[in-house]
Amino acid sequence: MTGMMAEHDGDGGLPVELRGMRIVPMSAAHAEAICSWRYPPPYDRFNWPSWEEMSARGIEFGDPWLRKTQYAAVLNVRDELIGYVQFFPLLKVTRLGLGLRPDLCGKGAGAVLTRLAAEEALRRSPGDEVDLEVLAWNTRAIRAYEKAGFVLDDTYCRQTSAGPEMFHCMVYRPAIPQAPNHPF
Repeated sequence: MTGMMAEHDGDGGLPVELRGMRIVPMSAAHAEAICSWRYPPPYDRFNWPSWEEMSARGIEFGDPWLRKTQYAAVLNVRDELIGYVQFFPLLKVTRLGLGLRPDLCGKGAGAVLTRLAAEEALRRSPGDEVDLEVLAWNTRAIRAYEKAGFVLDDTYCRQTSAGPEMFHCMVYRPAIPQAPNHPF
């Protein structure tokens, strides 16, 4: 994987720091920066451990092989790190994991990032379905995923570090443009 893998052009209404989103291979420097991000409650559960711990224990993108095969960084038009994506392979499904830099949350970028990630997942694995899991209480993320073309498919309880919690599984089903209605 080298260079730009995907880019989004329809982002003129976003603040400049969110424009020109593109997906690139995640470097160790990107991964280290992501570990420093801190989300406010109740989103603080999405904070990663320190980079030292992640890399020493080989946790998620702290493992060089997982970082190369499953993770990607999201940069803006200024080449600033603004998010990340995980493309987790399941049987005929690519499950997305997404993260946006905390200071950029709530500014309208979630749907753009999510659609960009879903389209990249389809490019990487054309025959796969694309889905994601979201905590049922996370209405901010659910709204962004719906705007990006995801629909609710299932709801279930799953064990987390905080105990059992309800999750939604959402599947990518972008709206299909309708052909013009011709009277012939």
